[in-house]
Order: sequence, then C-alpha cells, then structure tokens
Amino acid sequence: MNAALRRDADVILRSSLNAVLPDEAVRRALRDLRPGKGRVLLVAAGKAAWQMAHAAVETLGRVDGGVVVTKYGHVKGEIPGVACYEAGHPVPDANGFAATQKALELVQGLTAGDTVLFLLSGGGSALFEQPFVPGAELQDITNQLLASGADIVEMNTIRKRLSGVKGGRFAQRCAPAQVFSIVLSDILGDPLDMIASGPAVPDTSTRAQALAAAEKYHLALSAQARALLAQETPKTLDNVTTRITGSVRELCRAAASACRNLGYEPVLLTDQLCCEAREAGSFLGSIVRTQAGQGKKLAYIAGGETIVHLTGKGLGGRNQELALAAAPAIAGLNAAVFSVGSDGTDGPTDAAGGYVDGDTLAALEAGGWSGYAALQNNDSYHALKAVDGLIITGATGTNVNDVAVALIGEKTPPVSPEVSPEW
Repeated sequence: MNAALRRDADVILRSSLNAVLPDEAVRRALRDLRPGKGRVLLVAAGKAAWQMAHAAVETLGRVDGGVVVTKYGHVKGEIPGVACYEAGHPVPDANGFAATQKALELVQGLTAGDTVLFLLSGGGSALFEQPFVPGAELQDITNQLLASGADIVEMNTIRKRLSGVKGGRFAQRCAPAQVFSIVLSDILGDPLDMIASGPAVPDTSTRAQALAAAEKYHLALSAQARALLAQETPKTLDNVTTRITGSVRELCRAAASACRNLGYEPVLLTDQLCCEAREAGSFLGSIVRTQAGQGKKLAYIAGGETIVHLTGKGLGGRNQELALAAAPAIAGLNAAVFSVGSDGTDGPTDAAGGYVDGDTLAALEAGGWSGYAALQNNDSYHALKAVDGLIITGATGTNVNDVAVALIGEKTPPVSPEVSPEW
C-alpha cells in the first residue's frame, strides 16, 4: 500500500465529512421556525436523524415530545424529551414499523396551534414506514428492487404507494398542525418528494410511473401490492414548510478544499454521478492513466450515487465496487482511487467504502485474489479487506450521498494506454 496516499485519503475524508455534518445546517434552518402557541413535537427519521434531532433540541432548549428512528448503531446517546429507536436499513424491519407507529401516535389529535418539527435524511424510506402490505412482503419487494439495479427515484416511486407515511401521507396525519420540515438531501438534484420518499411533501410521481417501474424490473407482486401501485398519492399539502440543508454538492466542494490544502490541484468532474459502480471506478482509473506523468499533484472528484447489479452472492457495496474496479487501471502508478458513503455505511457492511492504489492489484494477486472474480461475485468487501483497502468510519451523523476521489502523486511516471492491466 502507498502509505502517503492513504494518509492523504484519510485526511480528505475526515475533513469532507466534518464539513457536511448537519449540526450547523439544522441550527441555520431553525431560525425560520415560527411555532404556533401550542406544543412543539419532534419527529426525526433517517441515517442522520439522531444528529439532526440532537442539534435541534440543543438549539431550541426543549421540545414537548419526540421520536427518532435511525439505523442500527446510529444512536449516540439520550436526547432530552425524545425517544430514540434503531431499525433496519436498507431493508425495513419490525423495529422500524414499531418506531414509526410511535411517531404516528405522537402526532395524533394535534391542533392548528401545534407544530411538528420533522427532520428528514436519507435512509428514511426504509426506516420510517407503516406498510400497507404485510411486512414480509414489503421486505421482499425491497430486496427485489435492491437487486434489480433500479435507481432511487424508481424505488421510491414504488415504495410511496405501499406506505401509510410516504408520499406526503405523514404530513396529512399531522394536520391541522403545521409541519416544519428540515431535509438533509441524499438524492441528485434534491427532489424533495423523493428524499426518504417524501413523507411531508406532495408527490410528483404518478401511478403510471410506479406500474411502469414494476414492469421494467419484473417485480413479483401480490394482487394487493399491484392494486396499491395503481392508486394515487397526495398531490397538495397546505400545512408544510420545508427547508433543504446539505447536499452532495457541498460534500464535493469540501473534498476539493481538502485536496487543495494538501497541495493537489482539484478538478470537480461531477456531482451528478449516476452510473454502474464498476463503470465509474474504471472511468476514474482511466482518467488517472491519461493524466499521470504531468509532474504535479492532481485530484479528480465525483459525487453522486452509483448502482450495483447483483450477479453474485458476495459481500460489498457500491463504493467498494467502484474502488475495486479502478485497481487495474492505476496498477504501478503513484495514484489512488477511493470512494465512500457519507453516512459511514456502504451496502450491508461495516465499511464506509473502499480504497485502492497502484500497489493494490499486485497485492491482490499475491494473496490469491482475482479482482475480476470478486467483482463478478459482488465480493468487493472481502477482496479489499485482504489488502487493507476498506475504509471504516463508523456512523458519521450525516448522509448527503457518496464521493469518489482519484489522487495522482507528484512523481507519477507517464504510462501507455496499450499496456493497461486487464482483468
């Protein structure tokens, strides 16, 4: 492993993630809160729910009751006046259903003078759920969608119609109370009705789109689920005020700033990355090969959310696949590619993402690993673990999508494309 580049990668990640923690953003958004004369209740859902709720209660001083539902391992302590629950992600589970029921009970019977402070972040689609179909069936549909390669908009268009809280229905349950919603965006372009499936936002998707997505991915659905997809969701809401705070664009800017501080010349390629993870990794590796040998330190940054088509039964996540796919292109170079999920989790693993450099391919082969076979089996986790290529941060407290960075060291030799290693 290239120790110097790994140190730089760790510094860049730490600085970037700290820059997009929701604390200050939540405090800024709360300046616009104008509560009524009644109670102020808090409901927070998503991977960043605890961090957002903690900042909100610290800023407000107190709330009259609250519920937080977040991913396992993401509750970092008690919050005065707020009950905190952990639940399953990316597949919803019984604990998530029970926690959502607690939130719905909290907002029952409110008056027009009451205010619901609703704090939402990515992951809420799985964590905040009251299913209209049996829980086991919803889990099966979620697993089908995750394995299909469907993007997050397609997934949420379907999930909204199977839920009693998504697609604006939670805000309806709060009426006539006013809902003040602070949203931490994890979807490209910040479409409010798609972030965590928009529990407090009028839905712009249609039943025709939901049925088309189900057909496109050949989902096995019960007659009940198919009938629900044919129903419409709320298209207007008059009791909600929304503030977006945080996005992948801010994460990319923070990464660029951290690279610059380390002497790299940063280039932001995109904050709208939305292709296959292994294609993105191969592309970043190709950029490295083209730009190597200029005698200066360069950094290429891409933010967004890639997808993975499951073809095997291994363990990994989209960021780990992206990194592993870059390994052959940068073999032998003074360069590195790394990619992380800003929430600290990548797929069903304890890793935030993956790191490879010019030494990774040789290390894999020396250990008896075939990178190509690992990708085909979706087993990037074990391959990277074998060469110390996992990035493990733990729960970060934020969730604004993923960032991938390609670093080129100053003394990188020029290379010829025709001798690029192949898998």
